Amino acid sequence: MGFFQGLEAEAYDRSYADRELVRRMAAAFRPRARALGVILACNLFGSAAGAGVPLLLARGVDLLTATRQPGRLELLAGGLFALGAASWGINWLRRRVTARTVGDVMLALRARAFASAAAHDLSFHDEFPSGKIVSRITSDTEEFANVVVLVADLLSEFVQAAILFAVLASIEIRLLPWLLATLPVVFLCSYGFRRLARQATRKGFRAMANVNALIKEAVSGIAVAKNFRQESAIYGEFEIVNRQSFRINVRRGFTLALVFPVLNALAGPGTALLLYRGAIDVAAGLITYGAWYLFITSLDYFWSPMLSLSSYWSQIQGGLSSAERVLALIDAESGVVQTERRPVPRLRGEIRFEHLGFHYKSSEPVLEDFDLTIHPGETLAFVGHTGAGKSSIAKLVTRFYEFQSGRLLIDGMDIRTFDLHAYRRQLGIVPQSPFLFSGSVADNIRYARPAAPLDEITALARRIGGGEWLDSLPDGLETEVGERGARLSMGQRQLVSLMRVLVQKPSIFILDEATANIDPFTESQIQEALDLILAETTAILIAHRLSTVQAADRIIVLRAGRIIEVGDHAGLLAQGGHYAELYNTYFRHQSLEYVETARRASAG
Repeated sequence: MGFFQGLEAEAYDRSYADRELVRRMAAAFRPRARALGVILACNLFGSAAGAGVPLLLARGVDLLTATRQPGRLELLAGGLFALGAASWGINWLRRRVTARTVGDVMLALRARAFASAAAHDLSFHDEFPSGKIVSRITSDTEEFANVVVLVADLLSEFVQAAILFAVLASIEIRLLPWLLATLPVVFLCSYGFRRLARQATRKGFRAMANVNALIKEAVSGIAVAKNFRQESAIYGEFEIVNRQSFRINVRRGFTLALVFPVLNALAGPGTALLLYRGAIDVAAGLITYGAWYLFITSLDYFWSPMLSLSSYWSQIQGGLSSAERVLALIDAESGVVQTERRPVPRLRGEIRFEHLGFHYKSSEPVLEDFDLTIHPGETLAFVGHTGAGKSSIAKLVTRFYEFQSGRLLIDGMDIRTFDLHAYRRQLGIVPQSPFLFSGSVADNIRYARPAAPLDEITALARRIGGGEWLDSLPDGLETEVGERGARLSMGQRQLVSLMRVLVQKPSIFILDEATANIDPFTESQIQEALDLILAETTAILIAHRLSTVQAADRIIVLRAGRIIEVGDHAGLLAQGGHYAELYNTYFRHQSLEYVETARRASAG
């Protein structure tokens, strides 16, 4: 792996001008304007208190060099103590309010980023690794929100510097030109590091996102890795991206660490020059020892914001880079575009494809000039080799992908005009790999209809195989399924997924049938559940079982995105075409006749 391999920007990433970033960040904090006002007031009072310390110290120096006046030094000491206590109290209040404000902003920002990720179509999630999206929602939002703390600290020091600048001007106006002459150099040097620091920080965050993505993938697939004894291989892959992240962030640290020494080197000669010039004025009697001490002491406070800028620079640039990444996720445009948000009535389930064209890549068309009508209540089975376009048709009906030409009509209405949330409420979808969420069996069945009563769920469950599958669960409907349904067998997961659709009562049912082998008894239960669903819906079946194909009203045979045969099971077999070939390759061994013949041959 090259040093910067895997650190490229995602396709939806974009660069934002600093002005745009500041405007968007200000909008994020605008609902907390009152809290920001408290923070600003604390900064002003804290800065004034901080600026008062060198003034009191300078007055003390003058008193030490003059005739002692009773009680004056004690009064100054009390004043210093009071300023210290006030500074501590104000700083405590500021940090308390800041922590709450940052937490509120981070909460709202994560909600927006998560909502944006959830709203994107499946093509977005197919293209971009989920681990990197998670990194933006978690790590980057935190960095984004913490910028306000850094800006508040920096603002406090600049306010303090402004106060001390006025004090320095009142002490010795002739020294100010020497001070002002060094300021442009310091500012230009700080600004010059901005682009370099932003680039280094972006790469650092991308490297960390790669680490997060690989960890998520490795943990999700740990069972497969163990099955094939590849634990060392996934550790090796992790070691590569982890070391890359280490090297990138070390280089980032070295880049950002240059700022402090350079600014310090510029501030040192400037202070030495002013020290020398002030000493000459003191020797000449032009200013007092206290005034000279105040000038030199105040210089440290004056230079502090410039030097603090270097120590905060990496975090500020990190916050700005995070802001870019979070805003890019929020601003990413959806591939699925609705022309209207029309309310969707109860659907009859007619589906019509008119000269439809679809591709994932422009150079690789999946469907071309595709025409098909599925009648209300009809059960249609799609068969064909891998890549024939079966799953793509289902993804277009569910509106998970955008087609490029033609029309797709549902009950005579353009699918692009629907309110998608209302439309998908009438779809029942069972993917090839049933996904169950952590929780009970009942929780997963209720997923599409949370208000479904337990009695109704139990009654439906008892209609499948006499409820034997339910009795086989340790705690019935309250059985915990584990992560991704790991505590259930594949057949039980499929039954729960089908029960979820039964409870939902959809108008259109889409089944991408699982290819995993299951025992005949469980298969018969699955077929019973399918029959209950098919009796009341328009169904699109991507079939892998002979029993499912035979139950269809029509079988559509696909090759390279085109319909080459249409009919029922018996008629297509009689034609001796592509379906017959598929039957002999994939389905024939599932038939009872084939099983009986094989048994006799084995016995003979």
